[in-house]
Amino acid sequence: MTHAMLKGSNVPLEATAVRAVLRWTPGQGVPDVDASALLLGGEGRVRSDEDFVFYNQPRHPAGKVWRLGKKRVAEGLTDTIQTDLAGMDPAVSRVLLAASAEGVSFQHVPALRILLYDAAVTDAEPLAYFDITPQTGEETALICGELYRRGEGWKFRALGEGYSNGLEGLASDFGISVDDTDSAGSQPPPAAFPPPPASFPLPPQQPAHQPSIAQPAPQTAPQPAYGYPPAPPRHPAPQPAYGYPPAAPTQPTPVVAAAPVAQPSYGYPQPVAPMPDPNFRLPPQGPQFLPR
Repeated sequence: MTHAMLKGSNVPLEATAVRAVLRWTPGQGVPDVDASALLLGGEGRVRSDEDFVFYNQPRHPAGKVWRLGKKRVAEGLTDTIQTDLAGMDPAVSRVLLAASAEGVSFQHVPALRILLYDAAVTDAEPLAYFDITPQTGEETALICGELYRRGEGWKFRALGEGYSNGLEGLASDFGISVDDTDSAGSQPPPAAFPPPPASFPLPPQQPAHQPSIAQPAPQTAPQPAYGYPPAPPRHPAPQPAYGYPPAAPTQPTPVVAAAPVAQPSYGYPQPVAPMPDPNFRLPPQGPQFLPR
């Protein structure tokens, strides 16, 4: 039979080991929830920091309380703490079952519920469950309930007490030493950024409203090659007079190169020029050439 519990009510437990399942509905804006347990002595405080079972210390050194971890089920997400009641150290009088949300209040965690199961029975109905409602809505840590001794047996009590300073505030309230310097020292040092590059003066720029016009480079006359005479200057072509047709272009006069004179071979005499013909006579002259 499953007991639906109200805040402050209790129920006896006949199981020798129980699983306390913390369940909630995930969604957008819903924080991640962690389950934890504190083992308290007769004075209502922990005997040492080892009596705190949470995500950074998921198992008690005595092996009687441990965290099983998170799981997704059809109803939502769960985080579970299992406790061996039969093998518990007699110096432990209570086991607090707590929930914490990192930096977000529990008013943003819908359908928060704790369910107790007999750990020796597989797929059994829960022994009891308790729907947890934050009192102020600003709580970031909650004591959902407690397992406590009653005579030779154990009972479970539904609590729902909250802390606005998170899991650290809850743990320190029961004797856990919380050192802020440890959490600050565990953070990595800030990354060193390289110094900015040296600034160099930029050349003056033209105003944006004045367009930059590229000036053509001055043309210089080509220089003659070394050892050769300079080329004659080019004169512009004459323009025709107004009203007259332009003159036809003149063709350049071809230059006929003279045939080279054959040079005598080295070591041979030069050829002798031919003698004039002794029988050569001028032709008879006409009357226009006779003397008067």
